[in-house]
Amino acid sequence: MVTIRLPAALFVIYLLTHSASGSYPRAQNVTWRSTNFKTILTWEPKPSADYSYTVEFSAIGRDKERNPHCIRSTATMCDLSVSLTDPNACYTADVLSTPLLGELTELTEFPNTASPRFCPSKDTEIGRPDFKLKVSEDKKNTTLYVSDPITALFKDGHQQTIRDIFSEQLQYKVTYWRNKSSGKKVLYSNSNEIEVKDLDRGESYCFNVQAYIPSRDTDKQLGEMSQTQCSKDDNESIFEVYSIGVIAAAIFLILLLIGFIIAITVVCIKRRKNALQKEKEEVPLNRV
Repeated sequence: MVTIRLPAALFVIYLLTHSASGSYPRAQNVTWRSTNFKTILTWEPKPSADYSYTVEFSAIGRDKERNPHCIRSTATMCDLSVSLTDPNACYTADVLSTPLLGELTELTEFPNTASPRFCPSKDTEIGRPDFKLKVSEDKKNTTLYVSDPITALFKDGHQQTIRDIFSEQLQYKVTYWRNKSSGKKVLYSNSNEIEVKDLDRGESYCFNVQAYIPSRDTDKQLGEMSQTQCSKDDNESIFEVYSIGVIAAAIFLILLLIGFIIAITVVCIKRRKNALQKEKEEVPLNRV
């Protein structure tokens, strides 16, 4: 019988690495989160002090790659925005449970969990756009100037907008209604300059804008809704412009000011009368 003796230090390292590598749990709930092509892969659980995570990703049909910030990391997320360079490709990723950085192991394959397929141009959420309003001189039309949301992608040193990526596929959905009315109307436009015509002259109208990409799946066609903006109402009464509390406070201040002026006036008149009376009393009587 042949007995192989290992140096004590090597034997300890072998035991530690062998036992540790066999206990790495697999990642769970691997999920893509993406808005305006800012794409982050997340998973669970947070690793213990004994292991880390490494992310491998690839476009379908291409070789696997690694992001240098997501190799033997203790984080449970990996920002792959700059790594997914082709927005029209589809990607998958594997989250590997690996030894800590600098730790030795005999394993060549590690427990891993695959992500769902992710196609940036089809799956990323589109954030809400900003826009400005301009009412025409005749008060019958309102023009919306929409700014395309900025993405996390760059091309030739230029940060791209969703218009740069989707081109003619991108439209905007405008929802508008007369202020304080429940009836809403909708129009679609391919342009960033959208004119809403035939409005009631002088009335206030409210507007919402959403990116609309009809080529996507139904549940992904609409982006996040913008903040509501309303045009000015030329016929607004003071009670519509200001709250009751503000009006009451203004009336109180006006009455207080009037009362103060009256009080000052009364004091001045009284002092004048007293001065005149004192002058009369000090004048000597004419001799007979």
